[in-house]
Amino acid sequence: MPHIVVHLSGPSDPAINRRVVESVAGLTQSVLGKKLPVIAITLQHIPHDQWFIGGRPLSEIGKNAFHLDISVTDETNTKGEKARYIREIYGAFREILGDLHECSYVHVIDARAAAYGYGGETQEYRHQKSGV
Repeated sequence: MPHIVVHLSGPSDPAINRRVVESVAGLTQSVLGKKLPVIAITLQHIPHDQWFIGGRPLSEIGKNAFHLDISVTDETNTKGEKARYIREIYGAFREILGDLHECSYVHVIDARAAAYGYGGETQEYRHQKSGV
């Protein structure tokens, strides 16, 4: 936890993929306070001619785009932390991808602790087990 899914416009590029993963993991740690050993990130690449904004493909618009979904346990981050995360993630992707379309989205999904977990245990169970 957390699980992060990133959609990127364009073909897969190992160097870009590495920069994306390092940036996303770093910001997830520094801004949201999540621990690296349990940050899972998956990347999916969408061709520019299959990503549409305003009814037009990115191949026609001439820009790049991304969409990032991150699931975190509800009530573990403040509104301010989430706003900063969204801002800094957008900035990191603008630097990595260049010529970024404004309609690139970040979705911080607050999942209830009883309905979210890893390793076969809910976050609620981990919280109770810790005695906090």
